[in-house]
Amino acid sequence: MSKVLLINGSPNEYGNTWTALKEAADSLEQHGAETEMLYLGKQPMAGCIACYKCVKSGTCVFDDQVNQVIERLEQYDGLIIGSPVYFAGPSGRLCAFLDRLFWAGGKRMAGKLAAAVVCCRRGGASAALDRLNRYFTYSNMCVVGSSYWNLVHGLKAGEVKEDTEGMQTMQNLGKNMAWLLRNMEAGKDSGVQRPDYERKVYTNFVR
Repeated sequence: MSKVLLINGSPNEYGNTWTALKEAADSLEQHGAETEMLYLGKQPMAGCIACYKCVKSGTCVFDDQVNQVIERLEQYDGLIIGSPVYFAGPSGRLCAFLDRLFWAGGKRMAGKLAAAVVCCRRGGASAALDRLNRYFTYSNMCVVGSSYWNLVHGLKAGEVKEDTEGMQTMQNLGKNMAWLLRNMEAGKDSGVQRPDYERKVYTNFVR
């Protein structure tokens, strides 16, 4: 059975971001996928210090939730990352976590399905979604869409349940990801191989 990791980047464990992720998770499970929810908590999260030690070790020098996820990446076939919107962007803690996760473990992300979910009171959701989607499109992941952009609106905890279209978008996101996961399983059973990527070429635009 395919498994999807949902990461809650909100400091509020059971706030609106969780509610949106839970709606997607329930839909995934209803359509045959297993899910796991990861809450990043409220404590400070170290940002990347560009030491490049992870290039050789494959793990981050800060031994926290980042390394815990990296160690288990092979268990997950998809990722859904959720965040509240702060100044038209994801939460700072989540960005620090993702910067390190995708730099240290990015090669292991290739071929997995991915989606971002954001929750806002009023505006800034599109910019926050764009920021999160860039992690996926940098890492040879396949981004899953829905019947609208993956965003919900609400302020007080649980208020997003009143966003009928937003909740439907989360349900359809789960359906689409579950369907694509089944297609990937069928392809694998039929002998369809994932792409064989060449060694990444880095070009610095400095003369």
